[in-house]
Amino acid sequence: MIGDNAGGLLELLIRINRDVAGALDLRTVLQRLAFAAMQHVGGERASIIVVDDMGRPVDATIVFGASLHEHTARQLKETLDRGLAGWVIRNRKPALVPDTSMDERWLRRPDDAADRSGPKSAVCVSLVGRGQVVGALTIVHSVPGTFGSEHLKLAQAIADQASIAVLNARLYSDSTRQARIMTALAEGAASFGGSLDLQEVWERVLSQTIQTLQVETAALGMLDGPEGKIVFRAAAGQNAVNIVGQMAARDKGLMGEVLQKGGVIVIANPAEDPRYTEADRFPGIEARAIMLAPIQSRGQVIAVLEAINPVSRQFDPDTVTLMQAMGGLAGTTIHNAQLFEQLQKAQQHYLELFEESIDLVFVTDWEGRITETNRQAAQVTGFTPQRLHAMSIRQLHDVDWDKVGKGFAALRKQGATSYESTLQTADGRSVPVEVRARPIEFVAAESILWTLHDLTERKQLEELRENLTSMIFHDLRSPLSNLVSSLDLLQGMIGGDPDVKSTLEIAEHSAQRMNRLVNSLLDIQRFEAGHRLTSQTANTPEDLVRAAVRDIAPSAEARKHVIRTVIAGGLPEIWADGDMLRRVLINLLENAIKFSGAGSQVEIGVQMEDGTLQFWVQDQGPGIPEGDQQHIFEKFSRLTAVRDPTAGLGLGLAFCQMAVQAHEGTIHVESREGMGSKFIITLPVKASGV
Repeated sequence: MIGDNAGGLLELLIRINRDVAGALDLRTVLQRLAFAAMQHVGGERASIIVVDDMGRPVDATIVFGASLHEHTARQLKETLDRGLAGWVIRNRKPALVPDTSMDERWLRRPDDAADRSGPKSAVCVSLVGRGQVVGALTIVHSVPGTFGSEHLKLAQAIADQASIAVLNARLYSDSTRQARIMTALAEGAASFGGSLDLQEVWERVLSQTIQTLQVETAALGMLDGPEGKIVFRAAAGQNAVNIVGQMAARDKGLMGEVLQKGGVIVIANPAEDPRYTEADRFPGIEARAIMLAPIQSRGQVIAVLEAINPVSRQFDPDTVTLMQAMGGLAGTTIHNAQLFEQLQKAQQHYLELFEESIDLVFVTDWEGRITETNRQAAQVTGFTPQRLHAMSIRQLHDVDWDKVGKGFAALRKQGATSYESTLQTADGRSVPVEVRARPIEFVAAESILWTLHDLTERKQLEELRENLTSMIFHDLRSPLSNLVSSLDLLQGMIGGDPDVKSTLEIAEHSAQRMNRLVNSLLDIQRFEAGHRLTSQTANTPEDLVRAAVRDIAPSAEARKHVIRTVIAGGLPEIWADGDMLRRVLINLLENAIKFSGAGSQVEIGVQMEDGTLQFWVQDQGPGIPEGDQQHIFEKFSRLTAVRDPTAGLGLGLAFCQMAVQAHEGTIHVESREGMGSKFIITLPVKASGV
């Protein structure tokens, strides 16, 4: 009740100051102040809201008669934004409201309806300590008009007397809260960083979340599911088994909101919050309050941490701060664990490749001592792994010191090298190998990786090719030459029977074509072996062109092609292997006829161009795709667009290039798809014998 004199008021204020100043716990101070104000001013209920230096709600207490009333963070915010206490704090003015139904400053709630508690009378005063607003005290009576100016003055006097105690309690609460937050974060950092096993890291994050936030259940959703979904990889607490394996869309529900906005979301009452949808529910869990926070690493959200049902029934501002900070700590730890897991998988994959390789693999130090080998190395060499680890790489094969350098210096400088050598096995065999050596870091040590590829089969194939070449030369070339000579002789012996003569011409043409093919194969073999031209004479360019046209004439006539010859005048002789150049021109003409439509024209010509002799063959075929033009002169190369099984082996143009280059010339093609192709040969003009 209101004091009736100055002495009584002073005694009252001293008693209130003693009561509230005797405690440092903010909630205790607020409760004592609310009960005292309600008792002496005469209200039926009282509430106190405490704000920080930025005007944000820190804590509150609500007293109904002799009991305390629960409140939510949303209710505090609404009161500050639209209620009487907020108006008093913003304006630093006391407020007397005889009838709450007639004052716009009063925030009307469902309980204020006429059929429930109805209109009321209220006084509200600010709490100001050391020149700053600490909060507001509101006292309410159920009967309108109960409070007057004397009640307002008394309430303000009580508030002024208690403001310093409230401020001190708030500061103490702030320091205690900060200490609790820092302790929790330190414990979290220590716990999270204690392992690099991804599953264990998940479990530690969830365990620390439950312990720090005092919640019933915690869950971790990772952004690693199919179709970009969130997969709950781990959960802890009540009914956690119902969460693991659940999936959520990354663009729906609360999970999607966290991913898009990157902030903490608190749902104080999921049953009444429209943001909480079916997409956010877990089987067998009734959510009373939930909080979600992003887990970020390097600026990207990699997971979502969810805390469900706090033991205190509501999440206070501290838990939001903790949740956000823990998300940051967990992000770094989870990212490191993911990298470690990837590294382990990569190392395991490397070891599997190392062991399963069909090549012999050795790892040595920079002295050449063998430190690691694979199974193939032991099987091929015949040495046990233990014996190999006691050997040097130089004991197994002839090291090409010109390639690796003395003390492997060349490897350090150029990074890698390869050469052919011979491997010595335990039973005295010599195995031809191709050696590839390069520096690597193996098990945190600088090493050399040696890969020895068995060349036995390749050497056998090379020997077979040489034998085949020898067979072609001795067993095929000589009979072909005899066949050509015999056919030529028969043409002179047999009379003028047209049919017989035609048959002999066909046979002679085919035999000559086979003979040219054999000679070209032998030339390719000689060029690859490094042999140079040995048979060169003076040749007239026009004679080479005409001889090629004459030899190709039967094929052109059969396909009704027209061979157009363009020969410039005054051409000099060239010193060359005439038969080889003639076969080059024949090869180009045969290709032109093969790839041009029946009845089309093929042109062959020769002229002087910038002091060099230039031959060309041009067709009206489909042209050569640009992507194929740089490969057509390679051995066994065939056009990608050609599917004709009779198109050849891809040796003709390879022979042409080798033959032209042997004459110190060049050959290239100019072609556009649908516009035909033109092959151009450029040869230097030299004096005889030069």
